[in-house]
Amino acid sequence: MEPPGNDAADNLLQTYTEGGGINYLDAAARLPSRPAIESACADLMSLMFPGFHGAPLADSSDLPDVTRSRIKSLHIRMKPEISKSFGQLPREEADSKAEEILTWFMSQLGQLRKVLWTDIDAAFEGDPAAARYEEIIVSYPGVLAIAIQRMAHLLYEKDVPLIPRLMTEWAHTRTGIDIHPGAKIGSHFFIDHGTGVVIGETCEIGAHVKLFHGVTLGARSFQRDERGHVRKGGKRHPNVEDHVTIYPNSTVLGGETVVGARSTIGGNVFLLQSVPPDSLVYYEAEQVRVVPKHPHAKTGRDFPAQ
Repeated sequence: MEPPGNDAADNLLQTYTEGGGINYLDAAARLPSRPAIESACADLMSLMFPGFHGAPLADSSDLPDVTRSRIKSLHIRMKPEISKSFGQLPREEADSKAEEILTWFMSQLGQLRKVLWTDIDAAFEGDPAAARYEEIIVSYPGVLAIAIQRMAHLLYEKDVPLIPRLMTEWAHTRTGIDIHPGAKIGSHFFIDHGTGVVIGETCEIGAHVKLFHGVTLGARSFQRDERGHVRKGGKRHPNVEDHVTIYPNSTVLGGETVVGARSTIGGNVFLLQSVPPDSLVYYEAEQVRVVPKHPHAKTGRDFPAQ
């Protein structure tokens, strides 16, 4: 059998000329580069946590020069990517807009780093297994996911297309934590373990909130237009007020849902309604039974065959 050749190519080429959102050939050169954004994320982490991320410093006295060099390098590399994200604008206008946004973004990193330190404090105070701050910074997946989301959120607030999502997806692939860059998150935020956490775009989270693995703060349903298409935008995800703890594998849905301050949501709860402050939400189920095991000599099974 001859390998596929012209026929396969012709079939693919035909799809490239058809309408649809997956064809972007004419403007492909104006899409931001995913590898470039991923590299920028790694460098941003080195700015937030020098000595912990990125190349080690030979001496602490090198920090001022290294920091200035990293900021300059990032600025040079990120500007064309931000400009390309505004591909619908004329090139000169897009470049000017990218320069303005990037200059502002870099000016915010110092204040953002102060907020990140509150997240580190929350992890240290909230996890009895955390022996040292260094351990949290270098090994806790929640720290990486939160740091990148907070930086991506700055660009999201400036209506930068594509790049904020590329940034949080970079963190998602490394941590299993999926936080939309649009989510608004207060200080002292801690995600314990983290795997499987999902936080939607319009979610608003207060200060001193702690989430465990498997928590979803998502949308309940989507409004549709007269043609049955999902309406974009709108408040779709819940608000979580200050000092709330949500235990593993719980799901809180809906744009009108509010978890009141100082409340605790137990594990495996599926919540579609608001709860007032100082609430404890849990499922009341039958007690766990503990009985002696009676292994079957012939089968070796601990439980009777079904």
